[in-house]
Amino acid sequence: MPVFLADVKGDLSGVAEPGTANDRVRSRAAEVHQQWTPTGFPAEFHALGGAGHGIPLRATVTGFGPLLLSKVLRLNPTQEQSLSLIFHYADTKGLELVDLKDLRAVVAFLTSDEGKRELKGIGGLPAATAGVILRSLTALEAQGMADFFGEPESDTGEFPRRAGDGRGVVSVLELPAVQGEPRLFSAFLMWLLADLFHDLPEAGDVDRPRPVFFLDEAHLLFDDASEAFLEAIAQTVRLIRSKGVGVFFVTQSPKDVPADVLGQLGNRIQHAPRAFTPDDQKALKATVRTFPESAYDLGELLTGLGTGEAVVTVLSERGAPTPVAAVRLRAPESLMGPVDAAALDRAVRQSPLHARCAQAVDRESAYERLTGARDVQSEETAPAEPRDAARTSRGRRRGGEEPSAVEQVLGSGAFRSLARSMGTRLGREITRSLFGTARRRR
Repeated sequence: MPVFLADVKGDLSGVAEPGTANDRVRSRAAEVHQQWTPTGFPAEFHALGGAGHGIPLRATVTGFGPLLLSKVLRLNPTQEQSLSLIFHYADTKGLELVDLKDLRAVVAFLTSDEGKRELKGIGGLPAATAGVILRSLTALEAQGMADFFGEPESDTGEFPRRAGDGRGVVSVLELPAVQGEPRLFSAFLMWLLADLFHDLPEAGDVDRPRPVFFLDEAHLLFDDASEAFLEAIAQTVRLIRSKGVGVFFVTQSPKDVPADVLGQLGNRIQHAPRAFTPDDQKALKATVRTFPESAYDLGELLTGLGTGEAVVTVLSERGAPTPVAAVRLRAPESLMGPVDAAALDRAVRQSPLHARCAQAVDRESAYERLTGARDVQSEETAPAEPRDAARTSRGRRRGGEEPSAVEQVLGSGAFRSLARSMGTRLGREITRSLFGTARRRR
């Protein structure tokens, strides 16, 4: 089956290379009566914004949506609502936000005297909240994260693919380069899932999933998440099964996953939890209670599991959890470990997606149009006033400080003319999904 997995530590790229035989591999293969053959699997490697070895994955700010962006920017619920208002305004005006500087330009306009009137009827944008959003955007850019937002936007419909021999392609998202920004990559993973949910047609009860998502370090999704974010995750997980998509949350403990989300999951694979402290013992008891009734002493069984062993319960054909089974995993036929950077780069260049996605495109968007309009005389500006005189008068109002190019534009009526033309060209308000994501169909 096609698989998408997040490689947080950088040690899963070996799935593309044949494994090597050793005593442990031979022993496990013999124990489970496996005909072991070293095998590499068809794989493609991706990287967020090109940070690392992989085909760049990008999303436009408009496509990413306010809910996920609020998590990345660490906004509180009130600030999250204000960001949603900004997106609502941009959507209704047909202003597609491609990258972060587009969003910054719109925020700057909405805090200007002219922009305040635009939002007066729907609550307005407090200057303090706008300042928090702008500072958070600046911090994100300073950390080198701006490249994740832009074009060409990744098409999640390309992930459920099969190789020429019929095997599903394993799409590996390489994340070592952005380990320090867990909020960003966890939110990006949910964008991928939400976008796929938005695109795929209903599939009903299929024999096997179209793609399977493995979300590693899943606890990062839920750390400091807002109530709206958690509700969106639970609803997406509940509904996406009808689209034929399988989702596995990979984490250290079931306690890392909120109860509303955990209750939507049907399959459970539990490796050995360690219980060295009183808190660990308490967590172990909680873990045991989350399993269905079993003939095993699960507390003893779980702590005694070795490498490559697990207990498993799945949903039966009638939708009820099956009894817990203690299992041993087959010996891995691919390489258990990372491949070198040169091999990764070769695989990336050979991918059919490389030609379309490798080079970022900075097309004309809201920011470029605003800054490019600084020399355009607005129909609402007095024609007798020379441009230098207007600049001088604005400078005096600011205490002699020379205004920036964006301020020059936003201080005139040019933005209104731009908004009207963009609204006519791009259409009316964008329809957003559960996660507030939007994607302009190709």
